[in-house]
Amino acid sequence: MKQHKYKILLWGSLLSFLTFGLFSCETYLEKSPDSVVSEETAFENFTNFQGFIEEMYNCIPDKEKKYWTTSFNWGDDVIFNPSGNWHVTHQIDLGNFWAWQVGKLGQDGCWFDDASANPTSSSRFDHGLYSHAWYCIRKANMGLANLDKLVSATDEERDLIEGQLYFFRAWWHFEMMEYLGGLPYVDQVLPAGEALTLPRESYQECADKAGADLRKAADLLPIDWDNTTVGKNTLGKNQLRVNKIMALGYLGKNYLWAASPLMKNGAQTGGGNTYNYDESYAQKAAEAFGELLALVEGGETQYELAEFNYSDVYNHKRASGATSCYSDIFYTSGQSWLMPGSTEAIFRGPSNDYNGSNWGATKTWGPTINNLVEGGEIRTPAANYVNLYGMENGLPLDDPNSGFDPEYPFKNRDPRFYHDIVFDGFKYVNGTMTNDMEYLRYCGLATNGTMRSVTNGSRTGYFIQKLTPHTANKYDGLYNWSGNLHVYLPYMRLGDIYTMYAEACAAVGGASAKASNFSKTAEEAINTLRDRVGAGHVGASYTGSRDAFIDEVRRERAVELSFEGFRFNDLQRWLLLTEYPYNIKTSQEFDRVEDNSFFTDNDPKDARVSNFREELILTRDFGTKHYWFPLKIEDVSMYPEFYQNPGW
Repeated sequence: MKQHKYKILLWGSLLSFLTFGLFSCETYLEKSPDSVVSEETAFENFTNFQGFIEEMYNCIPDKEKKYWTTSFNWGDDVIFNPSGNWHVTHQIDLGNFWAWQVGKLGQDGCWFDDASANPTSSSRFDHGLYSHAWYCIRKANMGLANLDKLVSATDEERDLIEGQLYFFRAWWHFEMMEYLGGLPYVDQVLPAGEALTLPRESYQECADKAGADLRKAADLLPIDWDNTTVGKNTLGKNQLRVNKIMALGYLGKNYLWAASPLMKNGAQTGGGNTYNYDESYAQKAAEAFGELLALVEGGETQYELAEFNYSDVYNHKRASGATSCYSDIFYTSGQSWLMPGSTEAIFRGPSNDYNGSNWGATKTWGPTINNLVEGGEIRTPAANYVNLYGMENGLPLDDPNSGFDPEYPFKNRDPRFYHDIVFDGFKYVNGTMTNDMEYLRYCGLATNGTMRSVTNGSRTGYFIQKLTPHTANKYDGLYNWSGNLHVYLPYMRLGDIYTMYAEACAAVGGASAKASNFSKTAEEAINTLRDRVGAGHVGASYTGSRDAFIDEVRRERAVELSFEGFRFNDLQRWLLLTEYPYNIKTSQEFDRVEDNSFFTDNDPKDARVSNFREELILTRDFGTKHYWFPLKIEDVSMYPEFYQNPGW
C-alpha cells in the first residue's frame, strides 16, 4: 500500500512540474487569485508580453557564481583539492554522474540543478539549468500560443516577441540535450491534468526541431536591439537581449552537435569513430556559422574578437592604445562592476549579484597557504590539459619540430599559456607582505615546493588565472569591495564560433573546406584566432590530412576555451570521454635549478629545471553509460515513454 501511494504522489508531483513549471503544487496553490495575471493582460501589448518573456532571461543560471564555490569544469581539465571532493567535478571523476542532481550529495553547488529554484528570484543561488528548463519551455509555448492576442503591437514588436520565444524554446531544450541526450521536444502547451505520453526522441530528431525554431528566431530578430525602434527605449542596455547573432550561433552549434561522432554513431568505447561525423549536419552547421561570421567580419554587428595586446601579460595589463581586452571577456576590475564580455561575448545571462564574485568564485583558484587567498576549495589545472598549450610557433609540444625543451618547459609557449596559467617562479603577490610571508611572493610549484601542498596549494604544479587574476589575494586585495571585481562566464563567444566553424567545415572537407556564405576556410578560421594572440599558424604537416587537422582544431578549441566549462561536452561528443589520455589527470613534477633570487630579476619562463616529468593522479574509469547523465528517477518513473538513459 505504501509503495502504491508513493507512485501516485510521484506521478502527481511530476505532472505538476511539467505542466505548471518548477513550482510545487503546494507553492502554486499558495498564490492568491490576484497574483495571477490574466492572459488578456499578459499578452495584450509589447510591454506586457516582454515582461512575460523577461522571466526566462532571469532563469539563465550563472555557471560561475551559482553557489559559493560552484563546479562547472567536468572534463579532463581541472582537479579540486581534497576538501572539494563533494563537488560534482570530483564525483564525475569517480564515475558518479548522479551527482548533478541536487540531493544526491546533500548539497546545492551544481549549476545544472537547484533544490530551491525560483524563476522570479534575483539571487544567483536560486537558478539551475534543469530545474528551470521545463518551466521556461512551457512559458515559451504559452507565449507562442497566445501571439494572436498581441493586437496592440507594430510588426517590429511582434517579430521581437516571436523571435525570443522560438529562441528560448530551442535553447532550453538544447542545453538539457547536451547532457541528457534526446528528450521529448515539447512544442505545445501540455494540458494540465492529462496523462503525459510524449516519447523521448532521438538526439537528431530533437536537433531538427530545435534547428527549425532557431532558424525562425534568426529570421525574426535584429542584429542589435539598439538599432530598433523598441530598443531605443533601453539604448545601451540591450546587450543581453536575444538577437540574430545569438540565434545563428546556437543554430550552428545545434547542428554541429547533431553531426558529432556520438550523435551519429552512438555511445561506444575504443575511439574508432572519433572522426566519423554526419556530414549533412556538419554542412548545415558550417552554413549557420558562415552566415554569422560573414556578418561579423563585414562590420555589420556589435561583435568582434577582443584584443590580446598586453604590456604585461602576467598581470593582464593591456598595452597602451588597446581598445578592448581579452581578459575582460571573463572578468573586469576597477570598471564600476562592468559585466564581463568585452566585444566578444555573444550569449550571457544576467549577473546582478556582481559582488557575489568576491564571496567564492574568485577565491577558489589560488593557494590558501596562510590565508594567502582567503578561500575554500582550490581547483587547479591538470598537467595533461596544460600540455595542450603548444609552442609559440603553433606546433603541439610533442611535434618533433616544436622546439619544446624539457629543461626550459615554460619557454616560448603559446602566448595564451602566460595569460591563463600560473607556473613555477610566477610573481603571485605584487603588494606589500609581512616578512614571514615573503616566501610566498613567488610561486614554488616545483616538486615539494612551497605551494605544492595537496590540501592548500597546487596538486598539479600549476594554478589558473584566466578567469580570476592572481591579484585576487589577501595582499593585493583585488577581491575586496574596492577592487570592483566582477566575474562571469559567457555561454557563447566569438572565439567559440571560429573553432566550431572550423570543426564543421573540416568534418566535411578538411582544412581547405569552407561554407558557401563565408570566405574563410577551416584552416584560416583557426589561424584567425592564432593571429589574435600572436601564435604560429597550423603547421603544414597537419593540413594535408583531414583527421590530423581535426586534431589541431580540437587542440585549438581546448586552449582558446580552456576552463570555460565546454571540455566535458567536447570529449563526450567526440567519443573521447572514455579514451586515454583524455580520461586521466596528472601532475607536473620537476626540480628547480635556479634559486629564488633568479625570479626577482628574470622572467620565470626562462628558468631552467631538471627531471621534468608527469605523474598520474587519477584515471577516470568510464564506460558507455557515462556518455550521458542519468535522468532523475522521479522523471523516468512518470510514464513509460520517458525512459532512463542506458546503464543507469
